[in-house]
Amino acid sequence: MYHGEYKVPGGKLIKVSFSLSEGVIESIRFTGDFFLHPETALSELEEHLVGEVVDETALSERIASFFDDGGVQAIGCSANDFAHVVVLAVQHAP
Repeated sequence: MYHGEYKVPGGKLIKVSFSLSEGVIESIRFTGDFFLHPETALSELEEHLVGEVVDETALSERIASFFDDGGVQAIGCSANDFAHVVVLAVQHAP
């Protein structure tokens, strides 16, 4: 299990816990003091990322597309921030 956190400069804290199998996300959970609207967007985002490879550019694009297609608004953070915390967790894993 991987764990990470990222404090967005001037913004919110994003925490992540996830499991990988051969570099592919099996399960993922974001927590922190950020806000997404609509409220269902967080669980839908987590489901949307299962099966994705941990690559910051690809994850940023996938999350940005999810936000755009679903009319999701992030308060105090961006799609790139969610991708960044995932990559940080892998880079700092023991």
